[in-house]
Amino acid sequence: MKAIKMKDITNKTQADLAKLVADRRETLRSFRFSTAGAKTKNVKEGRSVRKDIARIMTAMNAKKA
Repeated sequence: MKAIKMKDITNKTQADLAKLVADRRETLRSFRFSTAGAKTKNVKEGRSVRKDIARIMTAMNAKKA
């Protein structure tokens, strides 16, 4: 999965960002289950998904203020 650029995140609305966070959290959840079952080839995917979630949450908090 490709990392999301901050430039792309800042152009989205709060609703789009909330939907994107929910999607990334679901991706992370399924990644964790596949890791437990030893089906994962790319073990660094979890790190990139966590960083994407952090980027999106940062943009959401910046828009609130």
